[in-house]
Amino acid sequence: MFNQSEVGTLSAQFEAKRPQEIIRWAVETFAPDIAMSTSFQTQSMPLLHMAVSILPELRIFFLDTGYHFWDTLIFREHIQQEWKLNVVDLYRDSRWDIFARQNTRTLPVQDPNLCCYIHKVQPMQKALSGLRAWISGIRRDQTAERSRAKILELQDDGLLKVNPMLNWTKRDVQAYMEEYHLPTHPLYERGYRSIGCAPCTIAIGLNDDDRAGRWAGRGKTECGLHTDLFKHKELAEVKDQFVLKPEESK
Repeated sequence: MFNQSEVGTLSAQFEAKRPQEIIRWAVETFAPDIAMSTSFQTQSMPLLHMAVSILPELRIFFLDTGYHFWDTLIFREHIQQEWKLNVVDLYRDSRWDIFARQNTRTLPVQDPNLCCYIHKVQPMQKALSGLRAWISGIRRDQTAERSRAKILELQDDGLLKVNPMLNWTKRDVQAYMEEYHLPTHPLYERGYRSIGCAPCTIAIGLNDDDRAGRWAGRGKTECGLHTDLFKHKELAEVKDQFVLKPEESK
């Protein structure tokens, strides 16, 4: 176990390390109690490629929200089979099933924060319970929230979040993709440069920020996995952030 001071020292040292070196350290330190998460979009491919090259049996969490583009699900299946990945699909807690079915069409639009909490934050919290480390693919150049992230972040429950790609840019991602001839998401060439759930993702122009197509016009840039929302384990702790409450579906 590491304390905050030790994590801070290591994180500062890793600022000069390559992602592969950080991943290898994390795997050697925490395996088998380690997993990574991926959305299988184009910008996720370099980290996925690096990680499974170092530890082929690494657990890979994929959040199956029920709102994905078919293209994403087909691409995910293809990559899983081609690269022989150890993918674990994560689903919402069954206690939300009736509420979610009743609000399937309206939930992403009326309350995208609650939708993300149900379909992404809670399932990931549950999957990571009992693990010691979580490899994430966030980069500082993606959002204002992520620009403040550290390569190593010790969570309140002792879980260590590892962000090996933090210092990479879009250009670095593209260069790696070209060097290793990695496949791109089928919607990428149609203007979907950052792909999430279908109701909350649109195609964007060549000069737009890559994440401009996520929750466009809603003042939202994050799903909650990489914000303070992830620290809260119960809905009651974050209830004031949501417009639509579970009891309102009755």
